[in-house]
Amino acid sequence: MHATRRAVMEAQADVAGLPLEVIEIPYPCPNEIYEARLGAFVEKAKAQGVEAMAFGDLFLEDIRADREKNLEGSGIKPVFPIWQKPTAELARKMVAAGLRARLVSVDPKQIDGGFVGREFDEAFLDELPESADPCGENGEFHTCVYAGPMFSRPLVLEAGERVERDGFMFADFKLADQGT
Repeated sequence: MHATRRAVMEAQADVAGLPLEVIEIPYPCPNEIYEARLGAFVEKAKAQGVEAMAFGDLFLEDIRADREKNLEGSGIKPVFPIWQKPTAELARKMVAAGLRARLVSVDPKQIDGGFVGREFDEAFLDELPESADPCGENGEFHTCVYAGPMFSRPLVLEAGERVERDGFMFADFKLADQGT
């Protein structure tokens, strides 16, 4: 859904100092395949000693219930550290703390498709319609983080094309050549 390049995700994990586990899924992906691959990942994580998994869900009960169901009986505890935090306040706190991100996908049925590619910043939050969640919790938009206090250094992204696909607007970003 995010349509973020794998090289960008690998770079994010690197500058955050975190391991990255990629679960390959086909496109389109039937739910039974998704659940089977997710189940195999949970088994692998448990075998590697993982005791808990944190999720950034904010208020969608059905999504939380799915995550809890997927971990049920695995011995891995689901953790929801920002559950039910007020999203307008949370979005502005993230920006104030130095989080930098760009909108990589937009659902034009919920917000203007012209927002795709924009910076997730105070100006964006000010222009977002009241009907939209400031953290995109209802799928209004998805972002790609390129800088923040959790990164050892910012990533330099280069904007690519913007396209409409499957009823959504997408903006492509790749790592800029940083001469290293």
